[in-house]
Amino acid sequence: MAKPVSIEVYNPSGKYRVISTKPMPGTRWINLLIEQDCRVEICTQKKTILSVEDIIALIGDKCDGVIGQLTEDWGETLFSALSRAGGKAFSNMAVGYNNVDVNAATKYGVAVGNTPGVLTETTAELAASLSLAAARRIVEADEFMRAGLYDGWLPHLFVGNLLKGQTVGVIGAGRIGSAYARMMVEGFKMNLIYYDLYQSTRLEKFVTAYGQFLKANGEQPVTWKRASSMDEVLQEADLISLHPILDKTTYHLVNKERLSKMKKEAILINCSRGPVVDEVALVEHLKENPMFRVGLDVFEDEPYMKPGLADMKNAIVVPHIASASKWTREGMATLAALNVLGKIKGYPVWSDSNRVEPFLNENAPPPAASPSIVNGKALGLPVSKL
Repeated sequence: MAKPVSIEVYNPSGKYRVISTKPMPGTRWINLLIEQDCRVEICTQKKTILSVEDIIALIGDKCDGVIGQLTEDWGETLFSALSRAGGKAFSNMAVGYNNVDVNAATKYGVAVGNTPGVLTETTAELAASLSLAAARRIVEADEFMRAGLYDGWLPHLFVGNLLKGQTVGVIGAGRIGSAYARMMVEGFKMNLIYYDLYQSTRLEKFVTAYGQFLKANGEQPVTWKRASSMDEVLQEADLISLHPILDKTTYHLVNKERLSKMKKEAILINCSRGPVVDEVALVEHLKENPMFRVGLDVFEDEPYMKPGLADMKNAIVVPHIASASKWTREGMATLAALNVLGKIKGYPVWSDSNRVEPFLNENAPPPAASPSIVNGKALGLPVSKL
């Protein structure tokens, strides 16, 4: 059995033993656990992804709860080990939980937490950053400069796309998709086409109001359109950002056939889930269409890229950093810790997992609740009246 190299311990005499499989940003999450009589053990092993055996060794014979990461395989083996150790709580430090077998957790009576509500603006900002970087070929130009190849201004040097007046397409107009759409519409005066199973009335009202503002000031108003299909968005938009959930209906949502429907100079952004895009088909499309560009924060076989993707000059690839702002990552750590603490202390589940501001206010104690438990209903956990 693999043994962690080192563990950092806080409040060694604490009544409850809480494990974190990785060091996490900030110290508030540690202090909140210590204040509630928790012994906090943080694995500091120099290993990016812990194995199941590593985590079993961490859990040991007595463990009340674990804070884990989306790179870990939380299934039957780990939840049975946690249950044997007396544990009743696990929280991903992430909004997604594709790495978690929630049914297995429920079977062993383990509450599964996640951290929504704190990533919206940060993720949308990265999608907007990738959009602008791809449109203006910023990464290519940066590499060109660093290589010492610039010897003077040229009319055709790194000519990219002007976003103003073009159409931004959003697939999945939930909280993050809508935040991204607002940024692109207001920031770059782009028209919007979106596809979602549910009408985004607030987003539509925002674009309408901004269009009226522009018109009143003598400018061309922006417009919005709710598409009847994803294909309609792909065909009409100049810039497309993907924000769907990942399930069997969205696996390889963007494939060879759908890529062929997009404009030859379109830009595709994915900050949602890697398997939404058929990466092999994408590499071929990038090879065949040098003016087509893509910005990716997530990958189909993360942390690996499909062969050829790294060689594409028309691809911008970053290592899953959509939530990597200081405020967001520290907030995620706090929410994950409070999910575990809430179950240990017998607190109810917070009624609105997207309204997390009360938990993040450093000037007041957090509510006596678990911010977000995805299997709370299945476990019969009470819901907070606060």
